[in-house]
Amino acid sequence: MNTATVIEHPETFHGLPVYTLPPPGRTAPDWITSEGAAGRIASDGSLPAADAVAWRLECAYDDDLDFPALWRHFLGAVDTSRVRALLIGPWWEDEYAPLTPVIELLSAEAARFPSLRGLFLADVESEECEVSWLQLCDITPVLSAYPLLEELVVRGGGPAGGPEDQDSLRLRPVRHTALRSLRFESAGLPGHVVRAVGASELPALRSLDLWLGSDWYGGDATVEDLAPLLSGGGLPGLRHLGLQNSVIQDGIAAATASAPVVAQLDSLSLAMGTLSNTGGGALLAGQPLSHLSRLDLRHHYLDEEMVLRIKSACAPALVDAEPGEAAHVDAEQDDERYVAVSE
Repeated sequence: MNTATVIEHPETFHGLPVYTLPPPGRTAPDWITSEGAAGRIASDGSLPAADAVAWRLECAYDDDLDFPALWRHFLGAVDTSRVRALLIGPWWEDEYAPLTPVIELLSAEAARFPSLRGLFLADVESEECEVSWLQLCDITPVLSAYPLLEELVVRGGGPAGGPEDQDSLRLRPVRHTALRSLRFESAGLPGHVVRAVGASELPALRSLDLWLGSDWYGGDATVEDLAPLLSGGGLPGLRHLGLQNSVIQDGIAAATASAPVVAQLDSLSLAMGTLSNTGGGALLAGQPLSHLSRLDLRHHYLDEEMVLRIKSACAPALVDAEPGEAAHVDAEQDDERYVAVSE
């Protein structure tokens, strides 16, 4: 993974401090991973209130505890009827394994989580597993099992094995009326997943982020795959759109420049990718972007003059264009440009 964007465990999720559940036999203060959660833990070492934190589950390297056993421990130790947010960390023991058993448990036990509104699948750092190595699966059952879910984050993409690959991230078109935020963090987001998002009915969605990645890691989505999203027709409530971390960032910028969805947005991100003066020029030649509160172009290959032109054209919108990579490479040579998260 390139170091321009470091994937880390979040300290907060869904508005709550993240707290990693101690394995059986460990006391809570010995297992605190977030300073925010520390203030909510009783001095006697008891667990925080079920609705006070975002619970993170992980199979620790030094514990002989597989995920089903960890899951049973969670169900027994915490009043899951009050859990509002959940993060799934490393779910394997010795060797990387597909996410399938985790999805099956989440789906089967949905009735025990009536308050769950935020879910993070594969909250894993590069030291634990590179994002491109994560073995995922079909995540559609989770959306079906939790109709009140408001925020979903999915990290990883898997090999470009197509929609039938059991170890690859998969999604079927769904209708979900509560989801407000959807984020895929990937070094290579499969095109079939992008198409499934575009074919889904998500009337409440306000924020959508897609890290499209590189074809080296299965990121085979095309600009044409983004067309349903850029039309805006199926996402009436969308206010933030991130189409980022892509090797086709110039093409995405050109398509975005005339996309109907832009008029309804408050913020737009074309960050983390290979955006060059070609894409910057397309933005300048397209529809006005001055209505945005923020245009995120971080990790770009624009020269200083182009950055200034974009900032001037988009005023009073805040244009975040730091840091830039153009000074380090020939920005117009495709083979010298790279995305921020590429492994």
